[in-house]
Amino acid sequence: MSAYNTIVVGTDGSSTSFVAVERAAAVARDSDAKLVIVSAFTPASREEIVEAEDALKDEAYLVRGFTPAEETLRLAEDKAVAVGATNITTQAVDGAPVDVLRKSVTDHGADLLVVGNRGLNTLSGRLLGSVPSDVARRAGVDVLIVHTT
Repeated sequence: MSAYNTIVVGTDGSSTSFVAVERAAAVARDSDAKLVIVSAFTPASREEIVEAEDALKDEAYLVRGFTPAEETLRLAEDKAVAVGATNITTQAVDGAPVDVLRKSVTDHGADLLVVGNRGLNTLSGRLLGSVPSDVARRAGVDVLIVHTT
């Protein structure tokens, strides 16, 4: 029996979060586990969409029905496949990162949550909290904080 059956990893599209995705993919590969790649987002307002459509003119279709999280997830899935993960699910969810990750862990019955360490050792992270420190305290499952910075 492998150590983990379902692994959730969060990504915001940053290069450091992709390092965490690659590490999670390697653990999923080695454990023959399902990998759930999650990106939390806040949808654009109607005014922001109209402004983008005005700026893009003939290419306005690029912003209709699309969230940046979808592109982030596509790139993250490509990275996971390159590492050798095979059973991959992606999920873009409207909400705050910590809440989205915790809900994804619950919804998928995950037994490992993987995040990068960005913000963990910053002054603002120590004063205001950071995603890695908050999920480490509140996840309810094993947490792997990947050194990405």
